[in-house]
Amino acid sequence: MELAQVLFDKLKQQYPEIELVEIVESGVYPDHLWVKIIMPEDEDRMIEMGEIAADISTDILVDYGYHITISSGTRLEKKAA
Repeated sequence: MELAQVLFDKLKQQYPEIELVEIVESGVYPDHLWVKIIMPEDEDRMIEMGEIAADISTDILVDYGYHITISSGTRLEKKAA
């Protein structure tokens, strides 16, 4: 989970408008984490952030063996978490 937080923190530095909803394990693969984020409203920024997240996630996978994916979350989910 710490590596997923590192991924989010790096994204937050470049995209201050994003919010962390929750970090959850995949229901199927124990070494796959999902970082649910309230995404930027601007579509171009969202695409750009996804590309940066993919680069960071790939580095984490190669270095530590954990697959981390970002996905879109909602404020309603954040309240429930």
